[in-house]
Amino acid sequence: MSRSNRQRTEQTRQALMDAGRRLFVEKGYAETATPEIAAAAGMTRGALYHHFEDKKALFRAVVEREARAVAETIEARSTPDCPPRAALLAGASAYFDAMMTEGRTQLLLVEAPAVLGLAAVQAIDAENAEAALRTGLTAMFPAAGAALEPLTLLLSAGFDRAAIAIDAGAERQSYEQAIAVLLDGLADHLRR
Repeated sequence: MSRSNRQRTEQTRQALMDAGRRLFVEKGYAETATPEIAAAAGMTRGALYHHFEDKKALFRAVVEREARAVAETIEARSTPDCPPRAALLAGASAYFDAMMTEGRTQLLLVEAPAVLGLAAVQAIDAENAEAALRTGLTAMFPAAGAALEPLTLLLSAGFDRAAIAIDAGAERQSYEQAIAVLLDGLADHLRR
């Protein structure tokens, strides 16, 4: 495939994903129909089905792109020379910043598990924000051993729950403070 064909293909995919994202946020997955997505992208349903097997495949691509954007925000704010605790707190702040993008909490934390299933969403998260969290926890708690994986999953779920609460209007600062308290408590426990 020539470079211009690849570019056109990618532009078409992105336009469909952009239109799908807008409609999924505005109406929800269940209430969004493929003809609406194609029309919003200025394309035919045939073009949509050429690039995506079905609406669910398009939704998954949107979710994967959103999850990558969250991970990129976290990574952009990472400072490798920073102490692990400070790096984790900066990562938490970056996560909450990334989740403030309109509709992202709804897409990633509400709609995605319902549409794609928990296992698929966990796999997507494991490659993105959760991977950054795991790296930070490994640096802060090198002696965690077998507890590292469950600890990562528990804290990841806590971050997600906090993002939902913040999206619903809860005070973000209190959640960031709670994360600091939690990390300090874990550090104290693991030093014993």
